[in-house]
This record gives sequence, C-alpha cells and structure tokens, in this order.
Amino acid sequence: MRKALAIDVGGTKIYNTLVNDKGEIVGEIEKHSTPKTYAEIISLFKEIIKKYENTVDVIAFATCGAVNNSNDGILGSTGNIVREYPKTDFKSLSTKPVYVENDANCAAWAEHIIGASKNCPYSVMLTLGTGVGGGIILDNRLYKGKSGAAGEMHFKINRGNKRKCTCGSSDCFEAYASGTGLRITAVETSGNPDITTYDVIEGLKNKDEQMTKIFDIWQNDIINGIIGLADIFDPDVVVLSGSMAEFVDTDYITEKVNTEIVTQPTKVVKAQAGNYSGMIGAGLLALGVKTDG
Repeated sequence: MRKALAIDVGGTKIYNTLVNDKGEIVGEIEKHSTPKTYAEIISLFKEIIKKYENTVDVIAFATCGAVNNSNDGILGSTGNIVREYPKTDFKSLSTKPVYVENDANCAAWAEHIIGASKNCPYSVMLTLGTGVGGGIILDNRLYKGKSGAAGEMHFKINRGNKRKCTCGSSDCFEAYASGTGLRITAVETSGNPDITTYDVIEGLKNKDEQMTKIFDIWQNDIINGIIGLADIFDPDVVVLSGSMAEFVDTDYITEKVNTEIVTQPTKVVKAQAGNYSGMIGAGLLALGVKTDG
C-alpha cells in the first residue's frame, strides 16, 4: 500500500504523520510549534523529511496560503507565518516527489474522498475557525481557478459596518462568519468590549436571551454567505468544518438556505474526516487518489 508523509503547516503549529492511499493515518501524529524564523522552518521540514523519507512514496504539504497550479509553490505571504515562507523551494526538500496544496483545499478533498461529501461530485467546504477557509469541488475535481487561489472567502456581505478583514479589505464574509466575526458581532450587539466567543457559546448553552440573539446574527451571516455560494456553484452539499462549526444548526441552515437560493436544493452538513483532514487530504492528493466519477 502506498504512503505519503503528510505535513500540515500553520502559523502557530506544524503537524506531520503518515497517510495511506485509503485516507488512513498509519503513523504517529507529531506536533511542533511553528518556528519564528524562515531558516528554522526549513530546518524543521528537513528534519521531518529525513526521518520518514525512505518509508514513503511522496511528501505532501497542506499549507496556509494559496498554492500555485503546479502544486510546488506558494503564491504570496499568508500573514500568519514568517514573511519569507512563500519563497520556499519545496521540491528541493526531498529526493521523493513533493506535492503542495492549500490546507483548506486539502481538507475539502479529504471530505470528498472519505468524508461528508463522499459520492458528491459538486461540493463546497467552509472551515469556520479564527478565519474562514474554503475548498470547492466541481465535477469531482478540486477547483483552483486560473492561478490556484480560488476558494478564498473574501467576498462582500456588507452591512455598512465597514468591519476590517484580515485580507486588508472590509465587510468580507470571513469578517462575519469566522470566530473572530462572532466576537465582533458580540461586542457590537452587547456594547461590552470584553465579551468573548466563549461567553456567547456558554450563554447559548444556557439559553441566555442576549447571547442567543448574538449567535443567531452570526449564524445568519453564515447563511447569507452559503446562499451566495450555492447560487454560484449549485453544490450537492456544503460541508462545515473547523472549531466553530461544532455549534451551528445545520438543519436550520439547510432549511433557510433552500428557501432563498435560485438553484436546486442543497444540504448543509458537518465535516466527518476528522481533525487531521488537512493531512489526510494532502496525502490523498499527492498519491493521486480520486473518485470513480
């Protein structure tokens, strides 16, 4: 059975493990703090690869940042990792083939092959965390656009608040639908600058009226974004993953979305591929695992 060394690169943590061509994790999951300098990042990559290179068929990176269509380089700075990171020459890191893909795209592929969107030729995945990631599957293929940067969730859902987004623009979907967006909505609604997402979730569990109202505003922002995505891509399913997806009501979201879209009905579900879907998807992509479609 073929195996990939999968490395998940984030701004604060780097994980690695072994993934086989069935999408199974078959090695120890190792966790490292993301180094603060570029030289240290490259050194860590080489250390990980040296340890496993002779036991795998390919090296697979799931990384923060948009990745080019040749799957060997990053298109620009990601903002949450050292500035020099995009200049990494990934292919030079190993004598084995090296494959690189955006982490959200990798997670979307894992859901497509073994998870919540399995057997669905058309799907959109949203990762709801500190920010919002996205991956799009069209006709059983990962859609990357002309340059590789497709799937960025920075389209406008302007309510006139001029809410600043991490991309440098304002009033983007990410600025509302992320965990950060929930906190800002909570501050705006309550007038309390110290309120946290934890406060909102705990209040929701305890049926606090104000916290429930805040959560409903945030969830409706997610719905508005999904309506736009469903109208554009006409997906079989929209998959929600990430730490904040745990709290949403997918049945309610599905009902509301389907009352407003002009395409055929879709469904909204929670991800099933697990916390390490980025590494699983990277391994499957690097190993060339596809559906029968």
